[in-house]
Amino acid sequence: MTSLKLPRWLLGYVAVIYVFLHAPLLVLVAFSFNESKFSANWTGFTLHWYQRLFERSDILNGLWSSLVVGISSTVISTLLGTLFALALARYRFRGRQLAEALLYVPIVTPEIVVGISLLVLFVLLKFPLGLTAIVIAHVAFNISYVTVVVHARLQGMDQNLEEAAMILGADEFTAFWRVTVPLLWPGILSGAMLAFTMSFDDFVITSFVSGTTQTLPIVVYTMVRKNVEPSINAISTLILVVTTVLVVLADRLGRDKPLE
Repeated sequence: MTSLKLPRWLLGYVAVIYVFLHAPLLVLVAFSFNESKFSANWTGFTLHWYQRLFERSDILNGLWSSLVVGISSTVISTLLGTLFALALARYRFRGRQLAEALLYVPIVTPEIVVGISLLVLFVLLKFPLGLTAIVIAHVAFNISYVTVVVHARLQGMDQNLEEAAMILGADEFTAFWRVTVPLLWPGILSGAMLAFTMSFDDFVITSFVSGTTQTLPIVVYTMVRKNVEPSINAISTLILVVTTVLVVLADRLGRDKPLE
């Protein structure tokens, strides 16, 4: 099968789109190394603003809160999302199609609507806002992402492999643990990385239910409102790098070797 050569005009169009998408990010990264306190003036290269991050207790506390929320919500949503995906892919039950359709509601609903609805729910239940509320909120929208990723992986799996394992003497749990989980593992990891990325970067929903707790995105927003110093560019660059790495890894795992 011969590959078609990409036309020059189409190549130029793709290049323009990529420049349009990534030029602001490249400017952000470049000026995170700017020696000047004023982001619009380049005066020289420095790592001072990255060192400055470790001198600010608010950034370190925000980072710790984001890690706690991200890891907690990822573990919970990955477990629940994987079980939900297994239920949708392997079992037939009343209301299955409705449940599968409702799965996409948190994904397509605007974040501000989700944030307001969660805030109203917590107030109605008299549940205190803070770290625990943030974790619950993040689990609420992360379950859908994990379920979609794991469910897609399950669609390509051969269920006959589990049946063969049980014919050879394995019970249902052993077949699931020794056969299904290893085949499903790339999809589970991909969903977990996507969930952690969504949780770590979230600002809108978190801002509604955080109370006095400040995650890293909220700290960055507060810094922007008070003053614009290049340390904001530095922390934004680090968030960008971490997010990009996780998204790339999730994509690579999601496109792992084909199932047989």
